[in-house]
Amino acid sequence: MRETLTRPAGPGCPRSACAPADAPDALRQIAEAMGPGKLAQVFLFADAQADIESLAREGQVLWPEAEVVGCTTAGEITSRGYDAGQIVAFALPSAGFSTEILVIENLDELDTKALVSDLLRARQSLARRAFARASEFAVLLVDGLSGQEDALVSALSGGLGPVPLFGGSAGDGIRFERTELFARGRRFSNAAVLSIVRSACDVQLFTFNHLKPTMSRMVVTRADPDARAVMRINDEPAAREYARLLGLQVEDLSPTVFAANPVLVRVGGRYHARSIQQVGAGDSLVFFAAIDEGLVLTLGEPEDISAHLARELDALSARRQPSAVLGFDCIFRRFEAEGRQSARAVSDTLARHGVVGFSTYGEQIGAMHVNQTMTGVAFFPPEPVDATP
Repeated sequence: MRETLTRPAGPGCPRSACAPADAPDALRQIAEAMGPGKLAQVFLFADAQADIESLAREGQVLWPEAEVVGCTTAGEITSRGYDAGQIVAFALPSAGFSTEILVIENLDELDTKALVSDLLRARQSLARRAFARASEFAVLLVDGLSGQEDALVSALSGGLGPVPLFGGSAGDGIRFERTELFARGRRFSNAAVLSIVRSACDVQLFTFNHLKPTMSRMVVTRADPDARAVMRINDEPAAREYARLLGLQVEDLSPTVFAANPVLVRVGGRYHARSIQQVGAGDSLVFFAAIDEGLVLTLGEPEDISAHLARELDALSARRQPSAVLGFDCIFRRFEAEGRQSARAVSDTLARHGVVGFSTYGEQIGAMHVNQTMTGVAFFPPEPVDATP
């Protein structure tokens, strides 16, 4: 099934399309749906079973003038809302955008000084080419199983300065085995791709979190920060203590339970989720984000995810309608929506607001790596200038 543009808004506004990942001509379907015109950059978000090497190579052939970057997903967001088995394209036309990309390899051996230097050069190069395009932001795609997102966004903040950043961690469905990225015709693991964008459109970055803290707190008393693993909570085996607080047994714990009963940490006066990936060896808990001994964890209580999303997206569109919205949504939000029988309502809201993107293993906003959150950017056509004397 082909997807055509649903929100056309002029030659300088973003375009999106999708096609089944198992279609032999998927990218050609997408190119046809997006139509003619020179593109500055094409993002491709692909089902983890797609042939990533072919995707990277063919994408660069189809759009030779564009930077073609992308990653595997834990699910896709198309014009139908939550979707699966798809390749989603989100394109930035040259008429409205200029971009510069930075491929960051070997995340476990990150050289912060060299990274900041490369980043400053990339920003300067982009500024020289696109000084008239005043809106600037950065999009990060990163290996969702690298365990390096926290260190990476902290390092990037030093070179980005006031430039806002949002991002998503590549996924692998619900297998949690291998995540991949691609750029410039090559595929990567243990890597990230940073896209710096300057736009003639007005843009607004956003982050949505529907979780509220409860009075139930616990302390991490033993952890392995490098492995993002917690061995003991309140000096008890971590998974057992977490399950006890929920009135469950360790055997009852599952991604749906983790999604419905998140743990939060307080940073900078706000609560952020630290999603649990799985029960590990010795009844430990393995997390998707940074964790350490002495950290106070607070059990979270979700608001109605469908109502919260509708309210936030309505507010985003209150003054004027975006021409496009690119969103990175945590896989645990999808688990929660499915577990609470709200997935259809969430999908309808995403579709109504024209959100496309993918389900992630984690999200980035500014200098923070977070979980169970939706981050993204809304694009608004430049407002017409009033020429009345």
